[in-house]
Amino acid sequence: MEGSLATSEIASTSDDGEGPQFFSGVSVEVSEQVQGDVYVSGQSITISGDISGDVIAAAQTIDITGTIDGNVRLAAQDVSISGEVGRSGTVFASVLNLAEDGSIGDDLVAAARSATIGGDLGRDLVAAVDGLTIDGAVGGDVTYYSDRDATIAEGAVDGDVERIAPTPAPEMEPSPWALFIGWFLGLLYALVALSLITLLAGLLLPGRLTRVTDQLRHAPWKALLVGFVASIVVPVMLVALLITIIGAPLAIAGLLVWLLLTLATFVYGSHFIGRLLFRDSQRPVVMTLVGGLILIFALHVPWLNIVVWLAMVLFGLGAQLLAFYAQRPWRVRPEVIAEPPGRTTANPPVEPPGEPLGEPAVR
Repeated sequence: MEGSLATSEIASTSDDGEGPQFFSGVSVEVSEQVQGDVYVSGQSITISGDISGDVIAAAQTIDITGTIDGNVRLAAQDVSISGEVGRSGTVFASVLNLAEDGSIGDDLVAAARSATIGGDLGRDLVAAVDGLTIDGAVGGDVTYYSDRDATIAEGAVDGDVERIAPTPAPEMEPSPWALFIGWFLGLLYALVALSLITLLAGLLLPGRLTRVTDQLRHAPWKALLVGFVASIVVPVMLVALLITIIGAPLAIAGLLVWLLLTLATFVYGSHFIGRLLFRDSQRPVVMTLVGGLILIFALHVPWLNIVVWLAMVLFGLGAQLLAFYAQRPWRVRPEVIAEPPGRTTANPPVEPPGEPLGEPAVR
């Protein structure tokens, strides 16, 4: 027989085979003697028979309990060797376990997250691992690449043990010119993008900009206090609504509104700076645009940008909330008393001297 190929839910050898043997399936078991190499792929592989050649296998789990006269080349998530491998082994796995009753005659090269050598290894071990434990016997040297020291039983290794720590990638420190160019490009982008926003706000919402920034001109510290308290209370209330499940839709809507109010603080801050600079002598769009340019530059100055951002957000939130409160629809407006036709408070009736108004004169 030159070779055989089996593909099924469970594939296994049922008679002796000579030459290269090919197996594949979900669960593959090689249980009989094979005179030649074995190539296996599947989800779960068990090799319990005697193989005179090499074994090349790829699966999720590989369990070798038989005898292999040649080499093993294995790739899997979990690899367990409790049988005998006559020559060398190459293993790529997440977990590698050479059991106490297992053995590899020559060298073992492995790459694994965790490797345990509990059986006999005839010569050298070369491994790239996160954790290495050696309880068995290694007849040669041990060289492993790891961030941690291996756990090695006394007398388990006949040769030398060497740990090679992975060399960290060199940190590339950007040059001052690269930092400056990055800062300048960020500034240029902010100037273009945010200037368009302030320009549109100045053209479309001049009345709204004036009403909100009036709160900052008349009561700036009140606006700061309201913004500070709101920035603490509102997020807590939104989180409380969110965890009630029932109020989750309201919390999401409130979060969107709060985000819009926070983003709008840049526009109101720009307009307020422009009003202070021009003393209301220019059109709203001009004041907003110039104030926005000043605010953008301030937000790009290291350390100063933190203070400017906090002031912009707190003052802006407070001013918007005060403006909403001033325009509340349920506000009680003072009643205006209508005057009789032809009579105004500026020209009150004048009584003739000595005669009361509205009484006939006595002749």
